[in-house]
Amino acid sequence: MKEKIHPKFTKAEIKCACGATFATMSTVAQMRIDVCSQCHPAFTGEERFVDTLGRVERFQRKYTSKAKES
Repeated sequence: MKEKIHPKFTKAEIKCACGATFATMSTVAQMRIDVCSQCHPAFTGEERFVDTLGRVERFQRKYTSKAKES
């Protein structure tokens, strides 16, 4: 294997938007994430949309206006 071509593997702190923090190993020291195992609907059993780009609202606006015209 070639030497000095791989990034450093160090301890990393992961921070979620819900406030949870995790310690792991990574090539970066800190990461910020939107959803983790403590707040993701698949793990918590909640039903909610995780829509950060507004795709659901855009879809509803597009097709509800066409349904009203028919």
